[in-house]
Amino acid sequence: MQSELPLYPEQASNFAPQVDGLVLFMIAVCAFFAVVICAAVIYFFFRYQRKRPDELGVPIHGDMRLEIAWIVLPFFLLMAMFGWGAAIYVDYRHTPNDTLDITVIGKQWMWKLQQPDGRREINELHVPVNRNVRLIMASEDVIHDFSVPAFRVKMDVVPGHYNTMWFRPNKPGRYHFFCSQYCGTNHAVMGGWVTVMEQDDYAKWLSRTTGSEDPVAVGQKLYSDLACATCHQPDGKGRGPSYNGLYGSHVKLADGSTVLADDSYLRESILEPNAKIVAGYQPVMPSFQGQVTEDQIAALTAYIKSLKDQAPPGKPGAAESATGKK
Repeated sequence: MQSELPLYPEQASNFAPQVDGLVLFMIAVCAFFAVVICAAVIYFFFRYQRKRPDELGVPIHGDMRLEIAWIVLPFFLLMAMFGWGAAIYVDYRHTPNDTLDITVIGKQWMWKLQQPDGRREINELHVPVNRNVRLIMASEDVIHDFSVPAFRVKMDVVPGHYNTMWFRPNKPGRYHFFCSQYCGTNHAVMGGWVTVMEQDDYAKWLSRTTGSEDPVAVGQKLYSDLACATCHQPDGKGRGPSYNGLYGSHVKLADGSTVLADDSYLRESILEPNAKIVAGYQPVMPSFQGQVTEDQIAALTAYIKSLKDQAPPGKPGAAESATGKK
């Protein structure tokens, strides 16, 4: 029936049944009350219409039971909708630990995507079925929005900031994705396809020779070209903190607070190094704003991630690590 009359997209991810269930519940509640209210209006129109021109209506002073009913009943129904929606939202915003991380960069008017091994795609995304996938998204120009209707997921892609979203595709196939935030003249054509593949097929697809460079290797070379190692020495004795054991750790800042060293923090450390100063270091790192692209930031982040299992320097406080801030 759905193929003959597609009222909504196919359910192809773990979130789709949850979102559709909530939407159908809300529609059912609204339809029920619409029918009841319309029926009551029609009934009262005929039941209590004036029979004679001089007929006067009976004064009505109200009924407290009725007043309580139409306050309490909608309250519990709305709280049920809120609780159901909140549960889905919390699940959507709490990413599992075992994700396949894919970088997504929006640009007027195209999507650039990069697999963990460095393979690049334009307006195409290949993912394995029944695998948790996390998209790490940034924009090179204006606000975009990455939306996959069949997965029931969408997220704004904002310049100067990383946003993430995750999903678990549960059905092999090819599904359309869109930019659902107006971004300029050719906004309508800014879309592409997600291809969900069986695990073995995805592994074979990745194994093909593509000419793409390993993002860790690209990031390591860029790290050397930008002379980052001059200050960020592995032993933590440079003018900047060490990268060893950094990613995923909690960084102690000069103001006494702590922050998680995730993708957003590393990006901010590169572009706005004085925004959060690491405890024990001076704010002497220059900004690389305008000197590195989003692709290069992603490569540098991949390289720093690769050092997360390296033993951090043994000086006090260094185990909490720090970003590329001097």
